[in-house]
This record gives sequence, structure tokens and C-alpha cells, in this order.
Amino acid sequence: MKKLVVGLTMVLAILTAVPLLAAFMVVVVASPAAGEELKAQDCQGGSTVATGPWRVPTAQKYTITSGFGPRMSPGGIGSTNHQGVDLAMLPQPGSVLAASAGKVKVAGPYGGLGNAVVLDNGSGITTVYGHMAQLDPAMKVGATVTLGQRLGLEGSTGNSTGNHLHFGVAINGTFTDPIPFMTQHGAPLNGQAVAPTPPPAKTPSVGPPTPPPWKSPLGGKSPTDPGVPVKDPGGEGGIGFPLPAPGEPRKDSLHNPPLSIPDAIKADYVRAANKYKIPWTLLAGIGMEETGHGRNNHSSSAGAQGLMQFMPATWATYGVDGDGDGKAIITNDADSAMSAANYLTASGVTKGEAGVKRAIFAYNHASWYVNDVLYYAAKYGGGEVLGDPTDCGTGVGDGNPQLPPLTNERVKKLLTWAEGHLGDGYVMGANGPNTWDCSSFSSAAYRQLGITMPRTAGAQQAWLAAGNGFRVSPGDAKPGDLIFYDSYLGPNVIGHVEMVFDPAKHQAIGAQSPKIGVTMSDYSYNMKTKHIFEIWRVGNISDKGKKTM
Repeated sequence: MKKLVVGLTMVLAILTAVPLLAAFMVVVVASPAAGEELKAQDCQGGSTVATGPWRVPTAQKYTITSGFGPRMSPGGIGSTNHQGVDLAMLPQPGSVLAASAGKVKVAGPYGGLGNAVVLDNGSGITTVYGHMAQLDPAMKVGATVTLGQRLGLEGSTGNSTGNHLHFGVAINGTFTDPIPFMTQHGAPLNGQAVAPTPPPAKTPSVGPPTPPPWKSPLGGKSPTDPGVPVKDPGGEGGIGFPLPAPGEPRKDSLHNPPLSIPDAIKADYVRAANKYKIPWTLLAGIGMEETGHGRNNHSSSAGAQGLMQFMPATWATYGVDGDGDGKAIITNDADSAMSAANYLTASGVTKGEAGVKRAIFAYNHASWYVNDVLYYAAKYGGGEVLGDPTDCGTGVGDGNPQLPPLTNERVKKLLTWAEGHLGDGYVMGANGPNTWDCSSFSSAAYRQLGITMPRTAGAQQAWLAAGNGFRVSPGDAKPGDLIFYDSYLGPNVIGHVEMVFDPAKHQAIGAQSPKIGVTMSDYSYNMKTKHIFEIWRVGNISDKGKKTM
């Protein structure tokens, strides 16, 4: 069969060819005015993403309570020549993170700085982190620390009048103002939350990228050619966030301490957590709150049954087989634990800390219940949720269909950039410039248009649903649209994103997997087989649009 050789030039020609407008034209509606770029809507509590070798030393929002240089000594204690800046995390003390990779020079009591860590970051640069409540066990002199690694917990040790982090930067032994230094290094201390940095890949799956010979859109049988459907990517990696701390009010956990977990029950929790990619301790928190891990496993007065206390009506929708016998039985412990994981992920547990709380609240509509479960989960060891700490909402709905879509000129710029990166490598958690995972690639592509999206695929879809785009049917897909579907995070969570390149051929471009990197793929397979498959169109927006929506 003769191969088709149709690249981006052909697709873009189609975009502007009058006879074929019906097939590929990116339509711009009359109101607002054609070509007008509207202002993008931020996610609530949104966080930026660190993409360089330096980052802010916390993932939370914060305020600067004291600057660099001469100052009045607070409370009559501490230095009057302040050799750093003081950051107070909001709304409560949080993790202190390494602002850059380095080796530990000091770990422990350090004069007026109390519990402190000092890192040698190379090139004569040293960073100082003081007043911590406690240091992480890995903080030992001589240990290697990666960018964004947790050093300890913000506190008020040493000469301090309240919880804060003293953050200092020295160059060749002389302290300098961290504010201009961090700005110059791409990590401004502006008070904004900055998402946790993913740990570095242990072994890069793809070496230095060399773009392979490529023909577009279909044909050929090489691994990088779209003639071979990509059945499932390796996942996006991206970022995660810790389970939120319990708040107030609490109820049962005030007088019922966490009980030991029987081995068989813990195995059920772990099995379910592994499948749905959530911390097993969250399931343990629910199991403790509901039945004491099966010790009080009887039907409630409301009719809830089993280890995790499901109502039969809820079970009919969310009950799944947990022990592999092909049946979902409400009183079976393995089935009950697996179904709880199914329900939590379907309720949005991966959508930031607010999503965790919403999902637990959906399980039992009471604030005290949410805090009880989080209290028990913390006592069992806490853990990290694979998701985006940004709260972009639930992702439910079809967005704003009244938005004008991207102009043809912006689509051309978007896809030209994407096509120029064919053959780039794939590493989970990578942020470029020539190695990506799926969501960092899509967000980088849209940054070429002055549009900043959240870091992970699930948060990008929720951001669109919150008013920055609108959902379209697969049959109405246009070049530049974003495709989302479930992947490595389980059937209820979006785990992959790619961009439509040629909708007539079901052709997409994106960072696909460690084996094949950035390539073209045929999305028709996933359209037929995925539990979640959605196509969204980004509105004609920008970070600094002419009009506020």
C-alpha cells in the first residue's frame, strides 16, 4: 500500500483552504470579536510548577515576614543583620523543600537557627534552612539531596518568635539577598504555591533525542510511526501531593485510638490501593472509622454493610470484584476494600487536597468524618496521592461552549512547535526542554501561545471544564484539541493527554511512552477501549488577555 506523506504543512493548508473548511477549519464565533483573546481563568488555589534547577523551598503559599539585611531584632532575640529571608507558610506550617540539589553540610542544631539544614549546592553556592520543628531522617551530613526533596517541617526552634522558615543563600561564603538571587534563577519568592518537584528518574528510559525519520500522518511500521497504534502510554508521572492533615472538628477519633490492622485486611487495603493508585492508609482510615477493620462488621441501622460499610444502592454502582473470583459481594472484605478505592477515585480523590476532602465527604456527608479519616490515615503513615495539588475543581461538565476557539494562526504555532519536537525523549516527571511526559508536553505546547495550564492531565481537563475550554464529540475534533483518557492511574482517573493533529485520520501528537517518546499515534483504539475518553477544545484565551471573562 502506498504510504501517505502528509505533514503539518498539509494539515495547516487544510486549515486555510476554502473548499475544505468544513473538515478542518477552526471556527471563530462572532461574539466575542473574532481573534480577541480572553483572559484565562486560574484554578482556585492554583500552584505553579518548578521546571528549572531551582525552586521555592516550600510547596505552599507563604508570606515573607522579614527581609534581608539590617532590621530590628524581633522580640529582642535573633540577628539584627538578617542573613536571609523569613517565609511563613499558609495556612499552617508545612514541609521545607530543597531549593536546589546539593550535599548536606549541616543537619541539626545550628546556633540561633535552631534545627537547620545547610546544603552545598555547588558552584560556590550554599543554602540555609533554619528554625525547623524537625528534620527528616535522611538529613545526615554528607547525604545527597535532590531538587525539591523534603528536608523537614517548618517550626520555631532556636531564636524565633513564631513558626517560619529562615532561608539563606551564600555565594563563596558571603550571604546575599535571596529575593533577587531566586528571581535570577527562575524561582521568584512571590508568595505563590509551587507544586512539589517529582523525584528524578532513576534511569532515563530514553537517551539524548535524535529525531527519527518520520512520515505523516499514516503509514509505515516503525515504533515511531503513527501506523502502529499506541495502545497505552507509560503514564505521565507529573507530581503528587501528601494526604491533607486532619482539621477540626473530629468526633470518633477523639476517643477511639487507631487499632492494629489484621494482616488479611491490610493486604486487602494494599491490593486495592495499588490498583487505584491511592495511599493504602486512606483506605485504612475509612476501615478504622467504619468498622475498626472488621471488628464491628455488621449492618448499620441505615443498612450499610461490609468492611467499608456500603449502602446497597451505592454498591450497585461502585461495587467491584476485589479477590478475582468474578463476583462483587458487599460482605466480602476484599471486594469491599476494592470498591472503596473505586468510589474514592470516582469521587475525585486525586484532584488536590480539596479533592481528597470532597471524596471522603462523599463517602459520609460530615466534616468530622473527613477529619477522623484523615487523622487515622496519618496515624497509619499517611502517604502521597498521585495527582495535582492544584484545585481546579471536579472536572464535571462541558466547560464554556460560548468561548471562541483558537484562531488558525495560533493553531499553526501550536502544532509547528509540537511537530518540531518529534523524536524527543520520554521520562516520567520530565519538564523538557527535550524530554517530557505527556502532560508536560501538552502544557509546554500551549505555553507557546501564552497559555499556562496546570501540570497534570487530570488537572488540565478540570481547568478546561472550569471555563477555559469546552468539550466536543470525537467526531467534531479539530487540530489542536486535547485528548484525555484513563491510563496508569486506574479506570476512574485521567492519566494521559495528547493533541489532535489530523482528526480525519484520528491522528494525535504527544509524549507517549518511554519506549517511543514524542510521536504521532492513532487514537481510534483508545477511543473505543478506554473507560474515559474525552476531547476538549481550548478557548481563544491567554494569561494576559484583552478582556476579563
